[in-house]
Amino acid sequence: FCLGLVSSSPSAAQPSKESQSTPFHLEVNVSRVLVPVVVRNAQGDLVRDLKKEDFKVFDNGKLRVVTGFTVEQRGAVDAKAKTVEQMQTPATAPPDQVILPARITVFLFDDMHMSVEDLVHARQAAVNAFPGALTGTDMAAVVSISGRVNTGLVRDRAKLQDALMRLSPQGLYRRDGMDCPNIDYYEADLIENKHDPVAVQDGNQKFANCNPAVSRPQDLGGPNQTTAENLVDSAAMRALNLGRQDVLTTYASIATFVRRMTELPGQKTLVLVSSGFLNIEREALDAESRIIDLAAQSNVTISALDARGLYTTGMTASQRSPLLGGRSFQANSEYNSSAARVAENAMAELAEGTGGVFFHNNNDLDGGLRELSTPPECVYVLELPLDGIKRNGTFHRLEMKVNRKDVQLQARRGYFMPKPEKDKK
Repeated sequence: FCLGLVSSSPSAAQPSKESQSTPFHLEVNVSRVLVPVVVRNAQGDLVRDLKKEDFKVFDNGKLRVVTGFTVEQRGAVDAKAKTVEQMQTPATAPPDQVILPARITVFLFDDMHMSVEDLVHARQAAVNAFPGALTGTDMAAVVSISGRVNTGLVRDRAKLQDALMRLSPQGLYRRDGMDCPNIDYYEADLIENKHDPVAVQDGNQKFANCNPAVSRPQDLGGPNQTTAENLVDSAAMRALNLGRQDVLTTYASIATFVRRMTELPGQKTLVLVSSGFLNIEREALDAESRIIDLAAQSNVTISALDARGLYTTGMTASQRSPLLGGRSFQANSEYNSSAARVAENAMAELAEGTGGVFFHNNNDLDGGLRELSTPPECVYVLELPLDGIKRNGTFHRLEMKVNRKDVQLQARRGYFMPKPEKDKK
């Protein structure tokens, strides 16, 4: 199983012609949806004695029947089943003894979205977290979204630290900031998918501000207006396609490692270290929902750490431009704030949906990674049938209630019901 992870560099993350033209697709059972739930009392301790009848699940406000119910004691069962020989440390075990790990932790670094500054802080936090993730027979790996770094599963901290030093921002699908007009993925979605009039007007304003053929932005009209609309539409489509490929490649990489962890023994945790990414289109929501299902089926916990720490949603100095003035500056400030929150939600939903923890808005990255390296030992998995649910490409919001006072629930927020393949365009 060690070699299996080594050979799993996600081909979808390589910038080849094939990867850019092939849409991400993950085959899972679409006849049901799995809902992992972690329940804690007021003191933060895990609640382990709940039954199926204690749970109620509402799908878009309607009560749903729970057809399947299991309690996963992640890690606890394996620990009880160990023999004396299996509990030996690698240093004292016989040369031919197979040592099964009690825990497996895969640190997945999002080198496609983290800045140099975020990566430096996250790298040091990971070094400090390794001792806690490698006790006894535990094994760990350092891998990256781009597929450029992959240690395989090891017990050697030096190899993990060496891999950390080789991490660097890739930006395979990064936009050219010199485009005229300069439109990002978030605004492109507003223009092309949501037909937002404010975003369309802002795109035209950007064209007027950056195009030397327009002497004064207020004179935009006539032939210039038609030219602006065409160029804005083209720029928005380029940004939309680039952003879509970026997020789908990210999800494809996450899915690859979750799938590779399926057959591994012990308590399995994937720790996603990222600055966030935008899951604003239906294809991305579909990919996210399928990964949560796959992780639940594979008994893999996904936890996430926001490498930005305690961040501000205001525009940074690098994002400010003399070309952004007046209403355009105000609109783009709002877009920047909204995009930052959406990027955070993408990580939160993966963690909450698989029974993991999302560590964010906190500069103590050291403590965050140490916390994420230890997943909850008790997870309830509820199964909901999808019979009678229309496959119409909509997102279904889930609400969970439990027959117990003063408890906190952690569960997936919903699932995406994709259209049948023949209906997709």
